Amino acid sequence: MTGGADMDAIINFIAAYIDAAWLDYVLIIGGLGLLFVGGESLIRGAVALALNLRLSRLVIGLTVVGVGTSAPELMVSVQSALKGSPDLAVGNVVGSNIANILLIMGIGALLSPMVARGLSLKRDALIMCAVTAGLLWLGLQGVVTRDHGWIMLGIFAVYLMGVYVWEKVLTGKDTAPAGEPDSERQGSPLVALIWVAVGLLMLVSGADALVRGAENVARGFGISEAVIGLTLVAVGTSLPELTVTIIAAFRRQGEVSLGNLIGSNIFNILGILGVTACIAPLRIAPQMAQTDMPVALGVAALVLLIILFAQKVGRLSGLLFLGLYAAYMAWLFVGPQSLP
Repeated sequence: MTGGADMDAIINFIAAYIDAAWLDYVLIIGGLGLLFVGGESLIRGAVALALNLRLSRLVIGLTVVGVGTSAPELMVSVQSALKGSPDLAVGNVVGSNIANILLIMGIGALLSPMVARGLSLKRDALIMCAVTAGLLWLGLQGVVTRDHGWIMLGIFAVYLMGVYVWEKVLTGKDTAPAGEPDSERQGSPLVALIWVAVGLLMLVSGADALVRGAENVARGFGISEAVIGLTLVAVGTSLPELTVTIIAAFRRQGEVSLGNLIGSNIFNILGILGVTACIAPLRIAPQMAQTDMPVALGVAALVLLIILFAQKVGRLSGLLFLGLYAAYMAWLFVGPQSLP
């Protein structure tokens, strides 16, 4: 049986015991839960496996943790593209990037002000603004083609290599990912592989369930798929980033949290949209290109300015971010973009 057929069988089983009116909400809640647990399982297993293979903690932080926290966005965007829902796929990425800054960074700053003095943060914040501007340019063209997808993946590969050279060769750092213990190894390779396999299975199943439920709710309430992607799906798939941010805040590792969020935004655009566009070209709705993508660029520029001049994302900035996010959410549900 295919993955889609398996999910159909599961849905039919659940429908036999639950009122049909509630089935979509069960799919959404269950999908979000699977994405969260699956993302945590994937990160835990991948980090443990990488440590067993004696990979440096720098490499783990740049690849495993950064990509792992964005795995839910990747799964949801790919599933949406394959199901012919480009608005949901693109809205998920754009909404996640906005939520990462305004919502998650805002919460993190309220819990513990984030110092932003390192050159690496300035570098990555500038790159985040550049790739977000590039996404806006593609949005105004109306489509992200397969060629664009391959170019984005190539740029992401160059970025990873550049960061590795910067951190390892020029500065000699070998930083550990947030929330990971300092032990050399974590469990056996077999246990690590089981964590990875279970995490991937949960991510695929959770993404499928969430996309199905979100599409049906959007149609039922007359709300556009783009708005569902920008709000519910985007926040749900950003739960791993929220977890890492809260852990970093309580450990007074604000700079690590900032780096994870900025790195996640870069990967969301170059990696997730790149992979998704290589699988199926993405049509960009004019409304999203004219409103939501400029918002994403604006908040990215705001973070860059704060990092360059204030060198700290304090509690006042956190309140500002959360206020802006509340205003953006309100505007989404009352503006013309809410209509299908």
